[in-house]
Amino acid sequence: MALEHAILVSLLEKPGSGYELARRFERSIGYFWTATHQQIYRVLKRMENDGWVDVRDVPQQGRPDKKEYSVADLGRAALSSWLHDPIEPESVRHDLAVKIRGAAFDEPTALIREVERHRQAHRDRLEHYLAGEARDFTGPEASAAGPEAPLDAERELQHVVLRGGIAYERMMIAWLDDVLATLARFRPGR
Repeated sequence: MALEHAILVSLLEKPGSGYELARRFERSIGYFWTATHQQIYRVLKRMENDGWVDVRDVPQQGRPDKKEYSVADLGRAALSSWLHDPIEPESVRHDLAVKIRGAAFDEPTALIREVERHRQAHRDRLEHYLAGEARDFTGPEASAAGPEAPLDAERELQHVVLRGGIAYERMMIAWLDDVLATLARFRPGR
């Protein structure tokens, strides 16, 4: 996937400035596709030049005007074309897994702290995902529409991606628990 496609999706969900897009990447899309602020601004400029996005100046009091981006017809067509193109299943590149295999040729227990650090990062991300799910999809405010509400593709597809993230984090935590239990068997005196 190109960063352009992630930006198009985000702008279709809600038009915004480059700064607002960067914040969205930090809070949601960034868990599945990362980009720096500089990358986002550089790609937005290219997309503007290619006619994929429209830009309008939004006056602000006490601050410079901001540019608000929205998807132009050419951008919508580019996203549609990309959505219909097949993609290859992803291959996993996992540095920690290689380190774990390599620990057989060094001191296996030396990796325990690193694995614990990774486990905590996945635990934190899972908590963040679960809080977002409760806030946006399963909590009292989210379910106020009731079961007879019409099907909303944007909302349902956002939720299914979030559920995938939740499942992935739970799988990673379970695997890292297994790794820690395995490494602990190599402690001296066991």
